[in-house]
Amino acid sequence: MPAENEKLAAWLSLVGIGEDGVAGLGDEAKRRIGEAEIVFGGKRHLDLAAPLIKGEARPWPTPFDAAMTDVLALKGQKVCVVASGDPFLHGVGATLARRVPAAEMHVVPAPSAFSLAAARLGWPLQDIETISLHGRDPDLIRPLLHPGTRILALTSDAAAPAAIASLLAGLGFGASRLTLLEALGGPGETIRACRADAFDLQNINPLNVLALELESDREARILPLTPGLVDELFEHDGQITKREIRAVTLSSLAPRRGEVLWDIGAGSGSISIEWMLAHPSLRAVAIEADPQRTARIRRNAAACGVPGMTIVEGKAPEALRDLPTPDAIFIGGGGTDRGVIEAAIATLRPGGRLVANAVTLEMESLLLARHAEFGGDLVRLAVSRAAPVGSMKGWRPAMPVTQWSWTRPLGEKP
Repeated sequence: MPAENEKLAAWLSLVGIGEDGVAGLGDEAKRRIGEAEIVFGGKRHLDLAAPLIKGEARPWPTPFDAAMTDVLALKGQKVCVVASGDPFLHGVGATLARRVPAAEMHVVPAPSAFSLAAARLGWPLQDIETISLHGRDPDLIRPLLHPGTRILALTSDAAAPAAIASLLAGLGFGASRLTLLEALGGPGETIRACRADAFDLQNINPLNVLALELESDREARILPLTPGLVDELFEHDGQITKREIRAVTLSSLAPRRGEVLWDIGAGSGSISIEWMLAHPSLRAVAIEADPQRTARIRRNAAACGVPGMTIVEGKAPEALRDLPTPDAIFIGGGGTDRGVIEAAIATLRPGGRLVANAVTLEMESLLLARHAEFGGDLVRLAVSRAAPVGSMKGWRPAMPVTQWSWTRPLGEKP
């Protein structure tokens, strides 16, 4: 009985269609398109489905309406949306699902571009990396660049493959083999290959997937998977949480999927960047008062493959207004400014973590006082590095860091 009710409630059909058009559709997909009173889709998709459309064909508006106003206004009628391949893999399905309950949709997917590319290459999808760069910054591919890795990248247009090849060559991955798969599944399907540093392919179809088999040279810029990236991977003016301290700090911040970090007094942005590198769902807001440093943070974020990081130029606590509520807060610089620690504590959601590092006596005294008032963990971190002492070597200690970490109790409201 519940299944029948769900079927009756499904006023919206979502049909995936490939470059082979009607010929690649099953009977259910054809019926859904043919019975629809209104069919939405991109112009290319509507043209592919045209032989089946009996109702009104409506192209998506320009600019694209992510609120799906026109579709939602037709609730209760027989509506169909046609889209590329699998609509729920970087497609319009995700947009619709934010506004239409699953019980009100009947989805008939087709093979995705990733599935078709993997089939042509003989690559098991579970063993490779996939990324959509469609309408997104190519710098997002940087964290995936490891020797021996295979990547399928969905691109935006005819210019993207050359741009990605140039990026690879500039990062020490010029020897990588690139395979360009165009118009997959259609009569114009083409597969071509070349090295990244010798990319010379012309007349590229805008509908393409780029397959990468990565090879690196000794100077390749590789972002390791563990926290505590070497300091040399960041552009900085000395205002940076050093590698070993950064690794401990990220462990204390304990990022979890979907969380938001405030990095107050971000300096080079290293903490924010490594927070975001931990998982694609994580977001970070780097707050920095110095204009030169904010520009440097932006360059570091792009160079480390997190170009979407939010950067706020301003002085805390004033700059903290109107920011998304944080799940974790790091205070590494500017913590002695009046009201910063208090504002951080007041904003943190229940279960959220606050971590503050001190290298000065003034900041340390503040942390000791907060530890006495709120509890939490207090740790002294000291790192020494081997360095020349005359003709021999000895230990040179870096400035010790006092770290206070505190978690707001779950039952306690800000």
